[in-house]
Amino acid sequence: MTTPQVARITALVLAALASTGVMAQDRKNVTQPEMNYQAGGSPLAGEPMYQSTNPKAPAMTQAEFDLARKTYFERCAGCHGVLRKGATGKPLTPDITLAKGTDYLKVFIAYGSAAGMPNWLTSGEMDEKTVDIMARYIQQDAPTPPEWGMAQTRSTWKVIVPPEQRPTKKMNSYNIANIFSTTLRDTGEVALIDGDTKKIINIVKTGYAVHISRTSASGRYLFVIGRDAKINMIDLWMATPDNVAEVRVGLEARSVDTSKYKGYEDKLAIAGSYWPPQYTIMNGDTLEPLKIVSTRGMVVGTQEYHPEPRVASIVASHFKPEFVVNVKETGKTLMVDYSNIDALKVTEIGSAPFLHDGGWDSSKRYFMVAANQSNKISVIDAKDGKLAALVDVGKIPHPGRGANFIHPKFGPVWSTGHLGDDSISLIGTDPKRHREYAFKKVAELKGQGGGALFIKSHPKSSHLYSDSPLNPDPKISQSVAVYDIRNLDKGYTVLPIAEWADLQDDGAKRVVQPEFNQAGDEVWFSVWSAKNKQSALVVVDDKTLKLKAVIKDPRLITPTGHFNVHNTQHDVY
Repeated sequence: MTTPQVARITALVLAALASTGVMAQDRKNVTQPEMNYQAGGSPLAGEPMYQSTNPKAPAMTQAEFDLARKTYFERCAGCHGVLRKGATGKPLTPDITLAKGTDYLKVFIAYGSAAGMPNWLTSGEMDEKTVDIMARYIQQDAPTPPEWGMAQTRSTWKVIVPPEQRPTKKMNSYNIANIFSTTLRDTGEVALIDGDTKKIINIVKTGYAVHISRTSASGRYLFVIGRDAKINMIDLWMATPDNVAEVRVGLEARSVDTSKYKGYEDKLAIAGSYWPPQYTIMNGDTLEPLKIVSTRGMVVGTQEYHPEPRVASIVASHFKPEFVVNVKETGKTLMVDYSNIDALKVTEIGSAPFLHDGGWDSSKRYFMVAANQSNKISVIDAKDGKLAALVDVGKIPHPGRGANFIHPKFGPVWSTGHLGDDSISLIGTDPKRHREYAFKKVAELKGQGGGALFIKSHPKSSHLYSDSPLNPDPKISQSVAVYDIRNLDKGYTVLPIAEWADLQDDGAKRVVQPEFNQAGDEVWFSVWSAKNKQSALVVVDDKTLKLKAVIKDPRLITPTGHFNVHNTQHDVY
């Protein structure tokens, strides 16, 4: 870069930052944990896409376009959307970006903004050449990934072991209810671990970066879905539990569940996709795809059309033969009646964008889902099929499934941590015996810091656990906060989980996702380091809050989420 160019860029930087009233290093409106979370990669980075050249945009070679497209989906799509129409981040379409110009765009890519744009150059994540390429790329027409319909879905469907060839009874001695399914994020696998012996039962090949594991109503089958939208169905009755069916329901996805209502147990499965924006209903025995439904439509409130409303969390209702499908960008919860999928009935409940993750209250009637960019929890009444409440909470709630417990004053409460601040919000959930507190934020606890992803308790426990794996302070990201729910006023106790793991290298050692065992007397944590670093699982005695076991194995590469079969089957959290 020449001296005049440097001067010009510097002047633009100062002018742009002055116009926001905030210098780049003074990011009052966004936290580092938020940036860490939103800048996650997308499996679409590897998908070929057609280069549509906008004649008004700066020239790009095919090589530059391919590099920019890959970088965009690895770094930017989570915030700005697949089609650059905007999601949690601002739209980056040519009608906006062309007017800004290349130099102006380079400023914001390089130095970020107070509104949440990461400082890609000064953080060392991009060099000057990449910044320049990205500034030109976002002035081009956005490439559209391929659609994914029934023909593509069926072409990936494999029944590895047909139902008639599967065991008719359990063929192993494992306590299936206490098996843990642990995501090995970067290897495209899950580790099935015996919760009684702490030994690995099997490493099962799956899709990339498994997002969740879900147990069928019977407890026999485990369903896992990768970010690449591949679903694997694992039979826990086999002598060595392993895959019996698989299918891919799109190019990117996050959610899967199975039918749980009486009379429909294990009959159907459902998965929701990020791209294309749709959900797929499948046969519960074989994963045969039966019906695909698009979620493209209008945003709640503004009634503006959105071309890519991603399907976030899905749960199965205990009150009706319905799946509860939560759509991010449009801010809608869809109650999908699966009693007759040939004449599908869908009840649409509007709440607030961007619906993400959530869990049932202790009665399993009310689904509590985070509208994370609205800083609200949407309360969906699964019995009456309506919005029960919208509850204001902290900044960017991220509950996982949340945590239910009995508060000494407010009765049953459900709780969530936050990505954007250090608070934990408690919401009353008993409209019968504690009506005055029902669906209101009744209390707020102070946590270690922002960057929390999961919070957990158990009916047999007197403790509440909260992680903070995305906090930039290693002391916080490598430990967890524990509260005594009988005396919340005394604050939290810090458990040095990563220190207890005693890993002999300089890995990140982020501690993520507390998960109880079947009995509710142990809590398991992943100590998550890079693919080339050692990771581990740490087991804590819930009664004493002392270290109980450390599970180390060369095969435990980048462990993140883990799910106990019994607790997942019965929605215990």
